[in-house]
Amino acid sequence: MGVTPSVAIVGRPNVGKSTLFNRLLGRRKAIVHDQPGVTRDRITGLVEIDDQRTVMLVDTGGLVPGNDVLGLNQQVLLAVEESDLLIFMVDGKDGLVAADETVWQKLRQYSKPTILVVNKADTRAAQEGHFEFYRLGLDSQVLVSAEHALGIGELREAIAEKLPLAVEVEKIDAPHLAIVGRPNVGKSSLLNRMLGENRALVSAQPGTTRDPIDTVLTRGDKEYVLVDTAGIRRRSRVSGAPEDLAVMMARRQLDRADVALLVIDASQGVTSGDLGIAGAAWELGRPAVVLLNKWDLLDEKSREHLEESWARLDELLSSPPRVNISALSGRGVEKILPAAEEVLSLLEKRPGTSEVNRILARAVARHRAPHLAGQPWKLRYATQVSSAPPTFVLFANRRLPRQAPYRRYLENFLRQELELWGIPIRLVIRTE
Repeated sequence: MGVTPSVAIVGRPNVGKSTLFNRLLGRRKAIVHDQPGVTRDRITGLVEIDDQRTVMLVDTGGLVPGNDVLGLNQQVLLAVEESDLLIFMVDGKDGLVAADETVWQKLRQYSKPTILVVNKADTRAAQEGHFEFYRLGLDSQVLVSAEHALGIGELREAIAEKLPLAVEVEKIDAPHLAIVGRPNVGKSSLLNRMLGENRALVSAQPGTTRDPIDTVLTRGDKEYVLVDTAGIRRRSRVSGAPEDLAVMMARRQLDRADVALLVIDASQGVTSGDLGIAGAAWELGRPAVVLLNKWDLLDEKSREHLEESWARLDELLSSPPRVNISALSGRGVEKILPAAEEVLSLLEKRPGTSEVNRILARAVARHRAPHLAGQPWKLRYATQVSSAPPTFVLFANRRLPRQAPYRRYLENFLRQELELWGIPIRLVIRTE
């Protein structure tokens, strides 16, 4: 089972990191501005480096030498710690400056594979003076112009050479559960409560920069694998991590999980950070059991706030199961694994082809399909082709756009009729 490697673009402020991020990503996502320090939060995106490699690219704010009054460095260094490869970016027009040397002294402490990217390749200063950057001691150097797309192909090749196809992790034949959530919502406390003394560590293949460590949990005659428990403990000590970085952390666990155990601080209600992690799980096709931690601390006002904010999460995850818990006292924790078992059973549900077609025929009869390019969309035949998540192929006279409301309508109708509450459903529409 593969883990998507992450690549962080780092350097001092205003050397072109966000411009390079957008260039590699292929769309404008990061904020690009001449003022140093514009990128305050970490921004992430999936990038296809070549036909075989997809990486999680992380755009960071600039590392500030000296007095970091805004505390930006802590967030950048957390992204560095979580990444498998660094792109250390410098400004070739400015040449090697003291701030670059200070930043590199900080980065080299993490012993991460690093590519030195010299920006502004369209200028004579960079073309003639980039050799001075070899004084930093980095062998891998690529000259680029992020603004004008020069050297981007060479950079992609360098990234591919530095990374494996994927970090391959031994697959244990047991349900994989990922405890995910924002920092400081109680993930580590929950992990300790669930494990007790019955635990066995199973490490990934050695030699990677950040080996995931999984933990086998035994309950009666059943085993479960809790994904990357070392990461859960380490990240639980982090405070103030921005939302995009928290999503990146969770995605690495969700990549290898069957079900997400989404921990939410009930006393704070459902936040935008919770929704970001829930969205990542849904995008990856992982259903979630929502664990409302610190339930015993709620008063009437905070309980009302929780229920008001719950509606957004309930819609995003299509009515997921929720368990009210207290990781510290143990209240409700015994209900987590039964809830996960129910979700796992739904993931494997396989209705017959005739039933699927009857359901979709009722859906079309109840709500007429839209006209596309002047012609009505017509469903001819449907069948389920896989589970976990349930995936249905619909043969029709024409495709439906991915964001088409009718596509979402069909998905929700199937979910309701098959009682697949909280389960991501995939629709693949093919034309004959």
